[in-house]
Amino acid sequence: MNTHKSEKFHAKTETEGSVCTVSLIGELDLSVAPDFRLVMEPLVGDTGLDLVINLKDLRYIDSTGIGILLSILKARHGMDVKFTVEEVPPQIQKLFDMTGISKFFAPQENSH
Repeated sequence: MNTHKSEKFHAKTETEGSVCTVSLIGELDLSVAPDFRLVMEPLVGDTGLDLVINLKDLRYIDSTGIGILLSILKARHGMDVKFTVEEVPPQIQKLFDMTGISKFFAPQENSH
């Protein structure tokens, strides 16, 4: 398990079998975006892993954080590998709904 921490944000990475879960904790905004990108960079391109982002403990996300999630989604979709976002807190779900991106992070039963 790897953990990357700053004062207000950290990402915890756990791999079990072919599933890598990255749990985001705290506040994901412009100031910590480089840390988040550093954690995600080697994982996004790994076609042998199903990538899951868990937002259960994320308190806040700004447009930069949303942009990173969308870029991961686009990259993973282009490689035809699985990417899901789970356990979205109500306040973040509301933001996803308002910005119209919820549909992109909804679980896909038959994505192929």
